[in-house]
Amino acid sequence: MEAIKSNTKHQCFHCGDVCNDVLNYDNHLFCCVGCKSVYQLLSDNKMCNYYDISVNPGVSLKHPVLAAKFAYLDDAYVVNKLLHFNSNTLAKVTFFIPSMHCSSCIWLLEHLYKLNPHIALTRVNFLKKELHIDYNPSNTTLREVVTLLASIGYEPSISLHNLGKTIKKDQQKRLSYQIGVAGFCFGNIMLLSFPEYFGLDQFTHGTFSTLFGYVNLLLSLPVFLYSAQDYFTAAWSSIKKHYISIDIPLALGILVMFGRSAYEVLTGNGIGWFDTHAGLVFFLLIGKWFQQKTFDTLLFERDYTSYFPIAVTVTRNNVEQTIPVTSLVIGDRMVIRNNELIPADAILFKGDARIDFSFVTGESEPVAKGLGEIVYAGGKQCGSTIELEVSKVVSQSYLTQLWNNEVFAKNRQSTLQTFQQTVSKYFTIALLLIAFGSGLFWLFKDATVALNAFTAVLIIACPCALALSSPFALGTAMRVLGRNKFYLKSTEVVEGMAQVNAMVFDKTGTLTQPYSSTIHYHGRELTVCQQQLVASTVAQSIHPLSQKIKQHLPQCRLMAVQHFQETAGKGIQATVNKHAVKIGSADFVNVEVLKNKSGLATRVYIDIDGEVKGFFEINQTYRQGLGGLLNQLQPTYGTYLLSGDNNKEKEAMLMYFKQEQHLLFNQAPADKLQFIQQLQANQNCVAMIGDGLNDAGALKAANIGISITENTSHFTPASDVIMDGERFHQLADFFKFSKNTMQVIHLSFVISLIYNIVGLSYAVQGNLSPIIAAILMPISSVTVIVFTTLSTTWMAKKRGLA
Repeated sequence: MEAIKSNTKHQCFHCGDVCNDVLNYDNHLFCCVGCKSVYQLLSDNKMCNYYDISVNPGVSLKHPVLAAKFAYLDDAYVVNKLLHFNSNTLAKVTFFIPSMHCSSCIWLLEHLYKLNPHIALTRVNFLKKELHIDYNPSNTTLREVVTLLASIGYEPSISLHNLGKTIKKDQQKRLSYQIGVAGFCFGNIMLLSFPEYFGLDQFTHGTFSTLFGYVNLLLSLPVFLYSAQDYFTAAWSSIKKHYISIDIPLALGILVMFGRSAYEVLTGNGIGWFDTHAGLVFFLLIGKWFQQKTFDTLLFERDYTSYFPIAVTVTRNNVEQTIPVTSLVIGDRMVIRNNELIPADAILFKGDARIDFSFVTGESEPVAKGLGEIVYAGGKQCGSTIELEVSKVVSQSYLTQLWNNEVFAKNRQSTLQTFQQTVSKYFTIALLLIAFGSGLFWLFKDATVALNAFTAVLIIACPCALALSSPFALGTAMRVLGRNKFYLKSTEVVEGMAQVNAMVFDKTGTLTQPYSSTIHYHGRELTVCQQQLVASTVAQSIHPLSQKIKQHLPQCRLMAVQHFQETAGKGIQATVNKHAVKIGSADFVNVEVLKNKSGLATRVYIDIDGEVKGFFEINQTYRQGLGGLLNQLQPTYGTYLLSGDNNKEKEAMLMYFKQEQHLLFNQAPADKLQFIQQLQANQNCVAMIGDGLNDAGALKAANIGISITENTSHFTPASDVIMDGERFHQLADFFKFSKNTMQVIHLSFVISLIYNIVGLSYAVQGNLSPIIAAILMPISSVTVIVFTTLSTTWMAKKRGLA
């Protein structure tokens, strides 16, 4: 193996990353030892076909996972919770693999048995990014399996949430069976009804008509008793709650249609309406399936347990051991390494703690903690290993207090009144009035006609078209938005978005671009020697600003550093090659400067041997299109900013939000939640856009909660929508499209109303024939389905979303 250093950019053969310093092995270039090791492992096992399927298919391993990280998988309690099945010779487990991204990944993961012969079988569900593994627990352990996955770049996502997770049966399966039964019966009933449609039964003197009538009755029984049962259940539930829903007229229409048809067949007065009955249920179930189809790979209901690790390292009797976080007790001594999360409130006992609370409080800068200070759960240590003594167990820690709020205590009903709910109330009342009115009108003339008119009105005016318009329009909209990386929890969210009139934004990670900033040096040009002095000093610090400066400076040989000292929140100083170097704030280097007008910029001053040379100006980066987005939103929506950070960016934010009273800084999670509830109390329909645990309460309380993320596989708090960060600039288009979708639904309601008027003109006269119903109802259903689907798709193209 040969190390190559040059100014030329090279591409890693394994992961595709571009870098200057590369390793040459087997005539291939690699960016790090990790990538080279994976290639060597695959090469030794004759599995280099992995690289033939896709170009640079691997995942970068510049920061390899420590083997000790998975020590918690030696715990029998954790293993039993993760396994689906366990015996002496066979164990089954399913992992979520976030880094799975191409066909090469599938090939390698399904050939793990070549790397570990005790793995019997691996199956990949690429859409869900799930890997199902069968292995022999007598010859290999779960820890060894997971360590192997991590070593080749496919570390599973295992969190505290996984321990309480059960494998749910596919909820779509029952609905699929109902559709299958209804479809089978519908097709056969239509086939058996053709002789009646075309008057061919006169040649058999009614023999086939009677026979087919009984056969159709038998075929309709499973449709009535099985496929349609959910509509009866929902209607009865609505009646018990004294609430009129669209399920009531639907259930009434299905019941009357089957009852009248059965009566006609059994009394020999006709063949009934079985074809219309089965067709109605079939189309309704198709609409229900279309509406319920969602994004199975995303988790919209997540709490802090999805963010917490399963286990933590503790010191007991001077011996380090890994235990489940649920087993932590007060007094345990936790060992927290760099980038590890603190799972419980604790007191700093040993080490230099610099805690990143950005995901919990919204504060963008790490916070320094001294010995004896309390460190709250949810923060990540940035730097060297620290030891903390647990002061509260996980279930009572600071982070869990947010989930004790009443907004998380129950599955709250939607506060949004849907169009279908509003219309169904008046539709049901009007339907019953017309049915009873026509029945009473004919009752004094002819009881038979009265019964026919009453039942015909309930059959023909069944709101099937209305019941189909919403599912197909909203379902189409949901898929359009999903293709634009705007993933909705359910179709009802589309309608909720159309009602929003106030938008609340978090700042850190939502308006600002995570992990992105620009840095520029202002002042006297630094010599090569001075650059070495600065680089050597900042290399001793783990503070993010120090790391940014180090990355900005040209690569150089670092000098020996003496008397290094870091003052929290101010700066660092040291002696380097007999030169005194101070790097930090203006106060720290004792220089008077004018107030920095740029709210985004942070200035870090350089003092060498008592002389200020200049400063590095580090600017946070806002998301692309932020200004244009807010300009589109502000004429229609009230826009607000809630930030857990300080107000140093107030002036910069004012250029975007225009109104100073709409900018709120230093907002704790409880403050954000209270602000959302205050807006709602003032009759606002609120959308909250956030990204971290500090936004979880506000996202849950808002009418529409939108969680923004750079990777939909990573943790996002509970929300109604998960939006990919790269589509942030399209947020206004998404909301406009939701309003367009509602316009389509309103128009489809008008179409269904026209069909109902035509059908009722026959029904109230008591002479609606089964043939007319068999033609009219399917045509109305198909018309509404085609209109809503095509119109919604056209609206999407108009908005540039399709």
